Amino acid sequence: MDFVAAFVIIGGLGLIFGGLLAYTAQRFAVEEDARVETICDLLPGANCGACGFPGCINFAEKVVKGEAAVDCCVPGGKGVCDNICEVLGVESVASEIKKMAEVYCIGTKDVAYDKFVYHGVPDCKAAMMYGGGFKACKYGCLGLGTCVGICPFDAMHMGANGLPQVDVERCTGCGVCAKACPRGVIRIVNADRTGKVVLCNSKDRGKATRQACEVGCIGCKACVKACPNEAVVVEDNLAYIDSTKCDDCGKCVEACTRDIIKNAVKIALS
Repeated sequence: MDFVAAFVIIGGLGLIFGGLLAYTAQRFAVEEDARVETICDLLPGANCGACGFPGCINFAEKVVKGEAAVDCCVPGGKGVCDNICEVLGVESVASEIKKMAEVYCIGTKDVAYDKFVYHGVPDCKAAMMYGGGFKACKYGCLGLGTCVGICPFDAMHMGANGLPQVDVERCTGCGVCAKACPRGVIRIVNADRTGKVVLCNSKDRGKATRQACEVGCIGCKACVKACPNEAVVVEDNLAYIDSTKCDDCGKCVEACTRDIIKNAVKIALS
């Protein structure tokens, strides 16, 4: 009899607590907006974090609540933004300009000197913990491929010269690689730009640059003087070219003694 009574009591308590849980779940349930799943399905699904949120579902939730801009999905570009706006019933604000990543360093292992031999973890951030990195140029690419490993679109690979290379057709301009680079070597640029670019990141003075790398910009301003369109400026010992003023005449290339001014790489836009 004691066993039966205990069984009945436990069973009764189970029914009561089960009922309370069911009531609580129904009473305090948060209704999900069906648009969240719809928008999430429209996204690339890379969970790259370029939008500023941990994953695509998080971005979808925020954009439905009005807490994220509709054009935050960089990899999705204008097409995804237009589709999101259609779901939300708002006007699209997407930009037609496609973005891409570019590595602003051509200091290969043959021309850029090392301060010491590094035998640590093959990761740029880890290498920075040892005296600020093993390369003599404190602005140059360390070449350990952190950007390659983190790219969610398999748009980067390490070249035989020890520098990362961007697959311009695969690159979406999400910016994940740029954020991961501890040297700030990678920049996100417009894919439709024209003209020339200075592929260097060094802000050291000329003497220090020469001691660290055979091709680093020394801020001599020869390119500035040669440009007929005032498209070139030198700031913090580093030359920059304004693509809106550059007519691709090539005179800056002829004037540069360091051979670091190259043609702007463009994605073939349809």
